[in-house]
Amino acid sequence: MQDPRSPSLRLRRLASELRRARETAGYTATKAAKELKWSPPKVTRMETTEAKRINADDLDKLMDLYNVTDPERREGMHALARDARVRGWWSKYKDVFKNETLPDFETEASVLRSYDGQVIPGLLQTPDYTRALFQGGRYTSPSEMEQRTQARMKRREILTRHQPVHLRSIIDEAAFHRPVGGANVMLHQLKHLLHMAQMPHIDVQVLPYSKGAHAGLTAPFIILEFPHPLDTPIVCVPTLTDALYLEDHEDIEAYKATFGDIQGSAISSAESAEYITNQIKTLESAS
Repeated sequence: MQDPRSPSLRLRRLASELRRARETAGYTATKAAKELKWSPPKVTRMETTEAKRINADDLDKLMDLYNVTDPERREGMHALARDARVRGWWSKYKDVFKNETLPDFETEASVLRSYDGQVIPGLLQTPDYTRALFQGGRYTSPSEMEQRTQARMKRREILTRHQPVHLRSIIDEAAFHRPVGGANVMLHQLKHLLHMAQMPHIDVQVLPYSKGAHAGLTAPFIILEFPHPLDTPIVCVPTLTDALYLEDHEDIEAYKATFGDIQGSAISSAESAEYITNQIKTLESAS
């Protein structure tokens, strides 16, 4: 079972707490550094998550300077610093997740809203479908493809754990007409997708060809939302080699509006389930 804690989010939260404590105490980053006989960048790095590890002594010095005396708050900040050093399950797949960011954020997300234009989204894929995708790409090493497949299957656990992530997935109709792995692989993939779509915390909507042009004709993306009030949403835009992560308020709002537009173009969850069922019947009759 996965540990539902994100080291990156805990570090992000600690950085926000330190910045808020400094501002409440009336210090600038430069003044705080001068008081502690540190270089100014040291304080700034702690508040922007550039410092990946904050040791307990430095944290105590900052809290003393900022007059953070409440024992519960002090222990909470130390707990965040400890959690930020935890190695998640994805560290075993460091060759797959180049910077480990997406599974790190996913593990503590409460809601994911995703749009995919060409393939079934990774969290809803079967092992054979995933392998076929990698075989169709440039990942020619069997051992590398298997490692990538295992890592993607591990990511799926956020949908089946206690208190699972709520997934809102919109998939362009193109993904259903691309026979990844052949008819048999697609048949099992669509059956799995239909099964997952019937779970109460998962909504799947199909965006049909008949809608023509729509707001999603750019690139797939995921909006990650988190339960803690200090953890603001993040947008993940996959790239060929990694992913782009957007945290600015204007970017988040733009992607939320785009998702809303795409959702308005998609057919309902019930209609989508009927569409997937018909695709399954078509594949079964052809076999």
